[in-house]
Order: sequence, then structure tokens, then C-alpha cells
Amino acid sequence: MCELLGFTSAKQTDIRDFLRKFYAHSVQNPHGWGLMYEADGQREIVKEAVSAAESLFLDDLIESMPPQKNTLAHIRFATVGSINERNCHPFTASDDSGREWTLIHNGTIFNGKHNHRYAAEQLGNTDSERFFLYLIDTVNEQLAKSVPTERARFECINHFIAENAPRNKLNLMIWDGDLLYVHKNLINTLCFKRLDDGIIFATKPLDDGVWVPFPMAQVIAYKHGQEVYRGDRHKGAFVPTLE
Repeated sequence: MCELLGFTSAKQTDIRDFLRKFYAHSVQNPHGWGLMYEADGQREIVKEAVSAAESLFLDDLIESMPPQKNTLAHIRFATVGSINERNCHPFTASDDSGREWTLIHNGTIFNGKHNHRYAAEQLGNTDSERFFLYLIDTVNEQLAKSVPTERARFECINHFIAENAPRNKLNLMIWDGDLLYVHKNLINTLCFKRLDDGIIFATKPLDDGVWVPFPMAQVIAYKHGQEVYRGDRHKGAFVPTLE
């Protein structure tokens, strides 16, 4: 399966060692890599449809990367969609207010009204991108009624994820420029570690420190390295079918 990494902090933090260890897992996830990071006050997104281990510039990119406050990283094991850059995560789009959203996803969408509705609109052909386009439309529906507060924005995303979690594998992280939303609904597939000024999330532990399992079937939002909103636990935990 794919692997995810997310980071949020109150202060600029050097996370290069975590990124190196994360991308070393690309041997098992060879179908692409992606990275959202900050440079000179701007959000940058880079991705390639090759194994991170085979990238000609990823090592240099990480080496020269400045300390970070908000970061997302992804390595892909292709299940739905062909192997090309358009199918690599992160996916990014702007809502009708101009807010930029970024998503990384590990899982499969087995059930969802977005599956065919967005097939003609998407750039690639993954279920993850279709899910993301559906999310952006949901945000725009809220914007059409009123400009939401931060709390209302969280409630919108929380409801959207809880509604779509049943029968779908939804391990994901979403960055909206202010909040980092984190969710898993498959056991033993996401954990986190607290740092001095922030928190790092990963599919698997990235060092020998204390990594805590992320709560199941619950959307939690973080800002500046701290939890700010937590949704109720929903009933959409994913249980793999035993063949």
C-alpha cells in the first residue's frame, strides 16, 4: 500500500532525516513519490512517477530543504490508476474563495458517488483524485451559502470524511493552508510522534523513538503543531475482506 507522512509545527524544524527514512520505503512503494513543502514563504509541490530511490534530484532537494512548519509526503504503490505523474500525490486545487487544498491518500475508494461523476474532469485516473474533486465541490457548496469560520470549515471536512468512510479505505491527510486534517480507518496504518514544537505523522515509525497509534475512525485537525479540533468517532472503520 502507499505510505503517508505529514508534519505540522509552531516553529521551523529540520525534518530532513525523517524524510530520508520515509522515502527509503520506496523499495516497497516504487510507483511514484510526491512532496509538499515550504520555501521562501511559498508552498511547493514536486512529484515524479518513479521510485524515490531512482529519482535524480530528490536527495539534493531534501539536502537543500529549509526547516519546515507544514509538510506532506507520499510514496505510491499503484492499485487504481496507471503509473504516471498525474496519478502521483499530493493532489492540489483551489476552492471558490481561492483557498488552496492539498491531499495525500493511502487506500482505495470502493464505494462513492464521485467515482464516475469526476472521471471526465480529473487529470489522471485515480480514485484518490476523484475523491479530492468531490471534496472540493463539497467545500464550494458550503462557500455558496456563507464564508465559513475555521470551526465550520473543520465540521464540513469532518462530516465529508465520516460520510464517505464506510466501505472505503480512507487513510489521508489534507492541508488547507491553515489546518492539517488527519484520518485513518484501517488499523495499524498510521502513527505519530511528538517533537519539541510539533508533531509528525507516518504510516510506519521512522525511528526508534516513541510512536503512538493514531486514533481510529476519527478526524483530527492540527494547527501549529497542536490539536485544535476533533470529530466524534464514526462507524466507518474499514475491515479488509478475508479471501
